[in-house]
Amino acid sequence: MPADFIKSLHFALRIIAVVALFAFVTSCDEDDEPSNTVVNEGNRHVNDWISENMDFWYLWSNELPASPNKDLSPDAFFQSLLSDDDRFSWIQENYQELLNSLKGISKEAGFEFVLYQEEGSSNVLAQILYIKPGSPADNAGLKRGDAITHVNDQQLNTTNYKTVLKGLSDNTFNISYKPLLVEEEKFDVAKTISISTVVYSENPNYLNKIIEVSDKKIGYYVYNFFASGIDGDSVKYDAEMDNIFAAFKAKGITDLVLDLRFNSGGTEVSANNLASLIAPTPDNKIFFRREYNTQVESEILSDPKAGESFLLSKLKAKTQNIGDQLPGRFYILTGSRTASASELIINGLNPYMDIFLIGDVTYGKNVGSISIYDENDRQNTWGMQPIVVKVYNSLNQSDYSHGFSPNVENKDNDLFIYPLGDTREELLSKAIEKITGIPSPGRKASVEKKEVIGHSLDSKRRSFILNIENPRIH
Repeated sequence: MPADFIKSLHFALRIIAVVALFAFVTSCDEDDEPSNTVVNEGNRHVNDWISENMDFWYLWSNELPASPNKDLSPDAFFQSLLSDDDRFSWIQENYQELLNSLKGISKEAGFEFVLYQEEGSSNVLAQILYIKPGSPADNAGLKRGDAITHVNDQQLNTTNYKTVLKGLSDNTFNISYKPLLVEEEKFDVAKTISISTVVYSENPNYLNKIIEVSDKKIGYYVYNFFASGIDGDSVKYDAEMDNIFAAFKAKGITDLVLDLRFNSGGTEVSANNLASLIAPTPDNKIFFRREYNTQVESEILSDPKAGESFLLSKLKAKTQNIGDQLPGRFYILTGSRTASASELIINGLNPYMDIFLIGDVTYGKNVGSISIYDENDRQNTWGMQPIVVKVYNSLNQSDYSHGFSPNVENKDNDLFIYPLGDTREELLSKAIEKITGIPSPGRKASVEKKEVIGHSLDSKRRSFILNIENPRIH
């Protein structure tokens, strides 16, 4: 086993499964393509480290080129190693920024958006999907549904939007937007405001409430990524999740609607926590199984501190569990960016419950990567995420590389969108209708649907991940 790998395990190596929608990321960063220029001997130092770890960890290690060019820049060298079957591995120059992003810490204004092309025009709208509490966007009065048309005085259109949207990462930028008047089903006159970015720590526990309809008490929970906590309080978010489900249990909910439409992944610890709160009689049931390449799996099986038990993630008994209160079924609201750890919830609980999906086809990510970096090497600030593992449920199923198809398909692409948690909101109203048998209170008028051309989640490094426990093999 590589010596640098052993050292990195002792200090900071964490295993994670990462989904990255690189089509949008690279298209939004066209000026950041890997350079093939030979820079200095520092490249060879970093590339030796890349090569050593890829030789050991990479899921397709048997396909690595025999004599790669180590004079390339580290990002170009890394790309030269990847299998044609690998859509997800990446490398990043600053590992600390990478680690922060995985915890939901990033420099931003505090909103996520979807991109649509305007009808009969080349113009593009960036419609806000949700605002993060206490963020600059929240303080500026922006709301879900507002449609951004200009960034830094430049109109978004199909030719320039990938470049113009980079302005949202400026320290200060201005936007022109049309506020949504949802009750009137129209947009108000445009406004222009200046807004700043800050280093923001996002709480994944976005919204929870109990909706009472007829004789049903429906627990509704919007969870936007899987994270246990942040530095200084490593279980804060999971503890909040436990409290939410404790309240659901105490108030006697009869049904659960889990909103994962904006959730593109996160830590396995939090995924296990959530699954353990939902599954009926969860104690010691298999949540998922890990499968690595032959040499990694051999190391795990032969190490007494890891062993075969590490290959299995099992659910835990929790006093806040609501599984026995549910009718053997619960509902998940999905989107095209529902991925990785979110899909792990679907696949891992499928053997034990009827999971009813409402929304769009999920992304399809059943493989994962490890986060590798060396905090003790001053010559090497890089961090990389090579694919190393595939995950299966207790029935040995892992056939969702093309995503999970919903029971009720709805692309959630209406321009006139209600606030999250409003019983008229399109996906939630469909779930309430299925639960109660009462026709949906949502909008009845025929509304034109828009074709999605991009999404802000596509460019976030914390998106599409599944952080898995360190096997601590030596």
